[in-house]
Amino acid sequence: MKHIIPFLLTAVLIFAGCNAQNEGAEDQSGEIKMLKEQIAKFVPTELKYDASTLDERQKVVVEKLYRAAKIMDEIFLDQVYSKNDEIKAELETMNTDEAKLQLELFNIMFGPFNRLEHDKPFMGTEKKPLGANYYPEDMTKEEFEQWLKDHPEDEEAFISEFTVIRRDGESLVAIPYSEYYKDKLTEAAALLLDAAEIADNPSLKKYLTTRAAAFKSNDYFESDMKWMDLKDHDIEIVIGPYEVYEDGLFNFKAAFECFLTIRDREESEKLEVFKSYLRDMEIHLPIPDEHKNFERGSESPLAVVNEIFTAGDTKAGIQTIAFNLPNDERVRKIKGSKKVMLKNVSEAKYNKLLKPIAEIVLVPEQLEYVTFNSFFTHSLMHEMSHGIGPGYINVDGRETEVKKELQETYSKLEECKADILGMYNNILMIKKGVFPESFENETWVTALAGIFRSTRFGINEAHGAGNAIIYNFLIEKGGFEFNKETEKVKVNFEKIGPALEELATLVLMIQAKGDYQGAKDFLAKYVVLSPSLKFLQEKLNVLPVDIKPVYEIEKMHK
Repeated sequence: MKHIIPFLLTAVLIFAGCNAQNEGAEDQSGEIKMLKEQIAKFVPTELKYDASTLDERQKVVVEKLYRAAKIMDEIFLDQVYSKNDEIKAELETMNTDEAKLQLELFNIMFGPFNRLEHDKPFMGTEKKPLGANYYPEDMTKEEFEQWLKDHPEDEEAFISEFTVIRRDGESLVAIPYSEYYKDKLTEAAALLLDAAEIADNPSLKKYLTTRAAAFKSNDYFESDMKWMDLKDHDIEIVIGPYEVYEDGLFNFKAAFECFLTIRDREESEKLEVFKSYLRDMEIHLPIPDEHKNFERGSESPLAVVNEIFTAGDTKAGIQTIAFNLPNDERVRKIKGSKKVMLKNVSEAKYNKLLKPIAEIVLVPEQLEYVTFNSFFTHSLMHEMSHGIGPGYINVDGRETEVKKELQETYSKLEECKADILGMYNNILMIKKGVFPESFENETWVTALAGIFRSTRFGINEAHGAGNAIIYNFLIEKGGFEFNKETEKVKVNFEKIGPALEELATLVLMIQAKGDYQGAKDFLAKYVVLSPSLKFLQEKLNVLPVDIKPVYEIEKMHK
């Protein structure tokens, strides 16, 4: 296992005899303390689900889907880092306190890199490859771009979300996921087909069978369309490659993940009113009409669910409270996108994280405006806002997509956009009479507290970076105010609206123009730990950063 040696060299030396030396013992003690501190940043939280709402056939379907989801964990682990499987296998053989802690943190992070500290290694000294394991570790961005200049016929396969890039002698080649992960995807497909055969709901059957076929064909379009068509169902699942955050080189490659949930029909029905306002949200965007996107589908299903299990990309490090899929602009053009709210996760995060954060950073007189309703609604509007604004764009006469033009800057700008418009569209809903006027202050103040929840994820991470932009820009414009004497921050209710609209215009126009250099310059200026942001973050070190889900279903199927 020569590939694992750089990571475990320190540990192996300690285990081989350095414990006998005082200095070695002190080093090990310090390492154990560090590991415990990092693990403690994730507070264990049991996520239960009410299995009594499911009949016996549905329970079997859930069990099959859970097993398929576990395979997404395995694939994503490989996508993160080429040596992950070896490192994990080695740690599992070690029966020491340090190795057990390393394994626990490894499992949280899906690798030996701390996602809360700019992917700093917590084992050994090797850095995480910027392109994760989607590309050869020694491949530079310039080499990739030069290859496409010399071989334009390779562009479609090379920038596809569903290929890995590898070396073949002196050449670069694109290998479809269906081929590269064939064994695991074949196993997952078989489980999906088993579940489909048992499932009673016709739309769920269709999604599972088409998704199983997609694992073999590498074409996810039809199954994404069928996912949008799910109806009259209790089991809400999405499984496959979606988000591109892990690809820090280009944001091209999609990571495997799974959300396995149970639909809350009553709460879902309450959100139906918002679907009719999607076009109004597009019209209301503070950019010229020529850059607005009126061609996206408007079906936009909304769902409130309770999480049973998550896997892969969405489980690594920070937990998701909502999602908006699919990301395929072809599907969005025809059908829009589905917004799914994870109610039990949202409640856990509000109670264990957001409220304690607010009590530390906000001025006392604004604490009354921090509410679960505004937290949950901002999350909803965040997800809805992913579905509006520029998608397909024209750059120098070329028809292209925002994500292709903005490359590695895309995820950070897109998450920033969604959080900005989450607030912006809440205010629109007040103007439309959907929310009462009293909801405005709740919107602004809860969002401010939420910024500190997100920036604690690390400002290198897409959501953390997006919130760092919002905080720093609004501090600069006076929408937020930090008082050095009280060491608290507050919303300036008079300035916040105009300042946010200005920020929305800037971000949306970078996307509309596909302005890659503008995006890089914008991120360089605002994705920083400004003095007050850094100071307040340090005050929050007494709190956990996020929850660590303890899934009831895992206990049932060990």
